[in-house]
Amino acid sequence: MVEGKGERQGLTVRPAEAQDLPAITACAEAAYDKYVARIGKKPAPMIADFASQIAAGQVHVAIAEGGSAAEEFLGYVVCYPKDSKLHLENVAVRPEAQGRGAGRALIAFVENKARADGLSAVDLYTNAKMTENLALYPALGYRETERRHEDGFDRVFFLKELA
Repeated sequence: MVEGKGERQGLTVRPAEAQDLPAITACAEAAYDKYVARIGKKPAPMIADFASQIAAGQVHVAIAEGGSAAEEFLGYVVCYPKDSKLHLENVAVRPEAQGRGAGRALIAFVENKARADGLSAVDLYTNAKMTENLALYPALGYRETERRHEDGFDRVFFLKELA
């Protein structure tokens, strides 16, 4: 298991525990709410079964060290092995914590976990209407591989080969 410091000082990424469920659910609601009007319905992360994902060991949380209990939880990531890659299913940061490196630290955690698990790539998808992500992932070294309509959403797929 990969645990440790995030890219930014004072941030730890650790496996999610059952008691993290309310914070994870609230984070998903807050982080993805702005996309409901664009997409016309709740994005998939807002309706995910986080309890099952936590139980399966697929969720990790970013925690700010030294903050109060309410301020400690910054965000989360859901990832799991799929087709010889690590699939980044979902990453979200509380809106009030955005812009401080937690999202990038969570993505870096996934990439490091893939390497540690002997996987050579990370894949992910985002909604085509989440235009901010369409610029972010290429800036982090991901390349777009395809676009398709899947599960009622227009998705853009990305891949990052790891060294």
